[in-house]
Amino acid sequence: MTDSNSPVPQLTEEGGHGGKAQQKKQKKQKKSESWRPQEAKDRFAMLESLPEEEQQEIQRALHLFSLGQSLPRTLQEALRHTYRFWDSQPVPKLGGADGTHVGPITEPDGLVRREQYSLPPGFTWDTLDPTSLSVLEELCVLLSENYIEEDDNTLRRQFNPEYLKWVLMPPGWQAQWLCGLRVSTNQKLVGFISAAPTNLRIHDTERMVAQVNFLCVHRKLRQKRMSPVLIRELTRRVQQQGVSQAVYTAPVVLPTPLATCRFWNRPLSPRKLMDVDYPGLRLNTKLHLKLQRLPKLPKTPGLRPLTLEDIPGAMNLLHTHFLESGLSPTLLPQEAVHWLLPREDVMDSYVVEASDGTGLTDLVSFYTVSTRVLNHPVHSHLREARLLYCVTTATEPVDLVEDTLVLAKAKGLDLFSVLDVMGNSCFLEKLKFVPSKDYLHYYLYNWACPTIHPDKVGLLVPN
Repeated sequence: MTDSNSPVPQLTEEGGHGGKAQQKKQKKQKKSESWRPQEAKDRFAMLESLPEEEQQEIQRALHLFSLGQSLPRTLQEALRHTYRFWDSQPVPKLGGADGTHVGPITEPDGLVRREQYSLPPGFTWDTLDPTSLSVLEELCVLLSENYIEEDDNTLRRQFNPEYLKWVLMPPGWQAQWLCGLRVSTNQKLVGFISAAPTNLRIHDTERMVAQVNFLCVHRKLRQKRMSPVLIRELTRRVQQQGVSQAVYTAPVVLPTPLATCRFWNRPLSPRKLMDVDYPGLRLNTKLHLKLQRLPKLPKTPGLRPLTLEDIPGAMNLLHTHFLESGLSPTLLPQEAVHWLLPREDVMDSYVVEASDGTGLTDLVSFYTVSTRVLNHPVHSHLREARLLYCVTTATEPVDLVEDTLVLAKAKGLDLFSVLDVMGNSCFLEKLKFVPSKDYLHYYLYNWACPTIHPDKVGLLVPN
């Protein structure tokens, strides 16, 4: 007899055990299907379909993995690094003689490539139109998500259209120098590099150069070596306009730095910066918070916002200031208007007028950048001021900059950053600026000359 609780196999019409046969057939079918190639999936769509927190976790892991493959940040690391792209370019070699040759590294032969450089299948070139709001918003997304972030992926730069218009469209800007890279199928913007014409004085020589900015490649494409292709294509477009030299900056060491400068930071909202654990700032005690206090009002007589009528006087101050520089722009009136005239939430300039009304004695300006705070329960953004120009003839630099800190704090800014260029080092420690771990290296393309001390750098590149 059989146990009444035991399963009774069902018979098929063929007289076999239908359940077992069906299971065996399904198992065999699954095994055979497991070897079939799956259809290609859109990785961008897969990632974007995930919740935001999971996307950020994946991006943090990818970012930390890529740190071991990043470019050197010190000269010692750079001397051991192999630069496959830059070793083929007309730039000074690392470890070479300093100042043995001054001038172009290669002379133009008049033969400039007419065709665009080829791209891997699936990508296409584009020339971006910065007068289009939709294009600017698209570029904002690319730069905000892929341009700069902290090593722990907790802070990320945020760009807005007005800021990009200010940087990308100075007088004389060239549309073809705004070079974009798109996916052919959906026209998604995944790469960008820009340049603007700049009259630059290098030691005692004046040259028209391309001021390069915003080299950016989508994080998912960084292993495809798209950056060298973007640089080559921009170089081709610049050379078509008869320009053979370029100036650019980077936080990493490439062949070969003309100057190396350091960022210094001064908290304006110390409690907020302490809450988000802003890197490099020592704000862990009540004493530190107390030391960061600022006066409530500026104290320099005659300090006021710059107006259009002040441009000639401001230009005279900058011209005298730049005489001591080894690297500085030669500003035309329309360029001074563009870079100095205040723009809401983009840049601010202030001047000090002499008490007897004879003219301007001092000038200070700064621009504003925004940073997104990731995964914080309270704070979502930080706003940072970056010093552009500080020229003093009657006011002590420490007094003028302290007043600038007061004005920036009154505008709701959280941090004030300064590069140690053009004599700025005289007020940094007195005003409790903290040295950052971040450096900015200046480079020249196709030009050799002696290196320049930070105190002699007068060129500031908003980026």
